[in-house]
Amino acid sequence: MDGEELTEQETALYDRQIRVWGADAQRRLSKSHILVYGIKGTVAEFCKNIVLAGIGSLTLVDDRAVTEDALSANFLIPPDENVYSGKTIAELCCNALKEFNPMVGVSVEKGDLSSFGVDFLDKFDVVVISSCALATKKLINEKCRKLPKRLPFYTVDCRDSCGEIFVDLQKYVYTKRDESIECELQYPSFQESISVPWKALPRRVSKLYLAMRVIEKFEEAEGRNPGEIFIEDLPAVLNLKKELCEAQSLNESHIPNALLERLVMGRTEFPPVCAIVGGILGQEVIKAISGKGDPLKNFFFFDAKDGKGIIEDISPY
Repeated sequence: MDGEELTEQETALYDRQIRVWGADAQRRLSKSHILVYGIKGTVAEFCKNIVLAGIGSLTLVDDRAVTEDALSANFLIPPDENVYSGKTIAELCCNALKEFNPMVGVSVEKGDLSSFGVDFLDKFDVVVISSCALATKKLINEKCRKLPKRLPFYTVDCRDSCGEIFVDLQKYVYTKRDESIECELQYPSFQESISVPWKALPRRVSKLYLAMRVIEKFEEAEGRNPGEIFIEDLPAVLNLKKELCEAQSLNESHIPNALLERLVMGRTEFPPVCAIVGGILGQEVIKAISGKGDPLKNFFFFDAKDGKGIIEDISPY
């Protein structure tokens, strides 16, 4: 991301942003390359935000065909079947995003995310994945960590009116906003974070953190894709919660049955929640690229039921 200065056209277009975070931060944004996998409503909001902010390029990966669920929250997909028929979600979102900012290169990459090698990931400055199985999250995070450079990694998932963001910036050095003091943070991987014993977690850890782990484990055990869960599965999910709580020496009351029921039933995202969580994710990625501002470490949770956003630092060290 080092090297070229902003062009006159970039300076004119991003004038207001430059006044907020400076020309150097905007230059870093304008030279950054971001990979996004899994484009549901929350990720659509995120992509819109970073394209408007003026990143260098955005590569989209999502080979799925359009479904009714996809149309319910992803505003980038045109509702006309004559337009989206025969095209993948990534292709449709690519066309829409190009219109937001012609100065940003938006492209599509086809293929299974799990099959992408370390060399492919090396082309990017940030990796954001969504709607991925537990094993895929772990795999891509570890591939990002194998590179000689630091490659920020994010996962984001929204179910019903709840959202979760995970962040791995590895060893991250940044400058606090409006200060010249350098700070350093050490981030654990996704695998390391979710492997922290539940009884070692903070006493008031977010109930949503625990509930999301139960849902992930259930989908993995059943061989389901993310979101392929139904109200008929609730008894089995509650039984798995009981087993996990017993194994982790945790009182079952820490994971309310009502919350799990909402996550099981919430196959579609709520657009207002997509806007909030997608906006937070956009801010965090801009911080990571620019190196300015206190970054989130390392989980963020939002539940529209109480309107609260909670940051949890879940680390084995």
